[in-house]
Amino acid sequence: MSSTSPRASVVIPTYNRAEELRATLESLAGQSLPADEFEVIVADDGSSDATAELVRSFASRLTLRYFFQEDRGARAAAARNAGARLAGAPVLVFLDTGTLAGPGFLQGHLAHHTGRDGEAGPKVVIGYTYGYRPFDPTPGLAEAVAELSPEDVHRRYGEDPSFQDCRHPEFASVDFDADALPMPWIMSWTVNLSVTTEDFWRVGGFDETFEGWGVEDLDLGLRLYKAGAGFRVGREAWAIETPHERDPAGNAESVVHNALHLLRKFPEPAVELNWAWFATGDWLVQDNSATLHGRYASLLDWTREAGGLSVRQEIETLIQDVPAGSRVAVFGCGGSLPPSLPDDAVLLDFDERVVAGAAAGGSSHRVRHGLGVRTCLPEQSVDLVVVTSRLRGVWEPYGKLILDEAHRVGRTVRSTCP
Repeated sequence: MSSTSPRASVVIPTYNRAEELRATLESLAGQSLPADEFEVIVADDGSSDATAELVRSFASRLTLRYFFQEDRGARAAAARNAGARLAGAPVLVFLDTGTLAGPGFLQGHLAHHTGRDGEAGPKVVIGYTYGYRPFDPTPGLAEAVAELSPEDVHRRYGEDPSFQDCRHPEFASVDFDADALPMPWIMSWTVNLSVTTEDFWRVGGFDETFEGWGVEDLDLGLRLYKAGAGFRVGREAWAIETPHERDPAGNAESVVHNALHLLRKFPEPAVELNWAWFATGDWLVQDNSATLHGRYASLLDWTREAGGLSVRQEIETLIQDVPAGSRVAVFGCGGSLPPSLPDDAVLLDFDERVVAGAAAGGSSHRVRHGLGVRTCLPEQSVDLVVVTSRLRGVWEPYGKLILDEAHRVGRTVRSTCP
């Protein structure tokens, strides 16, 4: 261990990928930041290969810590938290096994956290990751990273579009100002990400109830976003993802489950759309999430346009013959409600002001901030679901999902859309 205090702690979760880990550690040994100014923490999620021996072999080149947890399935959130607990630096940098850090990787991350970018306040730094194209790998990249240094690979491929981070179109659309994206938190992938240790623990670190593959990093990003963190794209903090075999079909069930878990924690329209992105398989067929950003931006536009749109008479007409004692849910309730609505009705609206107004007015109804693409209501928990015309502005992309959800939670569905 170094006798000086590190400026950055790099946390690398790993599982049975000793050779890929070797390449990652080699890249960290080649940092322009002096070796005594950072530490590397390998958080082993139960490997049975030579990972521990490999880590020990770098002890003379890197300031290293090693943590091992029993193999009880994929528990990346728990592994990263365990690594973060061992960290002694004010900045945590999360890097995946098999991701190769460019020589200025750590200096690039630290520049954003030391105020040198001219902006104060908490930040999430999204490191630019070349070659990170899970379903469209860069031709020849696997062979190149096996033979060349990260710097030489970067020099060879340059700005080749096939080498760009798959998030590049979204980054470029806002001139690499991630805060200008409609949903910046969905870009917080821990393949290459940094945050101050203080901010990380202020929001509770990773939620260890996320197990299996995916979404635990989005959950962290969302909580940091709600805590007021700004999001920056660290182009100088670049790394290169080594192409490797993936199991998208095997991961699909896990990621949809975890996206629903996130929605239960944060039941709101943006998180509903994130769930739909995974549940419909869009994440498997599109190179990036530009469509998701676009659809959420359209929802925000529609929310402003539909601000004063009342559906009071519409709701009253649709429930006029409902027997007394029936349980009713309304998707797209609006701010003006008919007195004939049952007191225990469950009401959803995508406009947060409508929800806040109902709460402030002391309504006896259960009014929730939601769109209806996916709710947290139990199956067949109401007798009637009313889907109002307030949802017409999102009907083209999400109408089928909204009706499917209405039929999942209600025994009868009445809709005025499309």
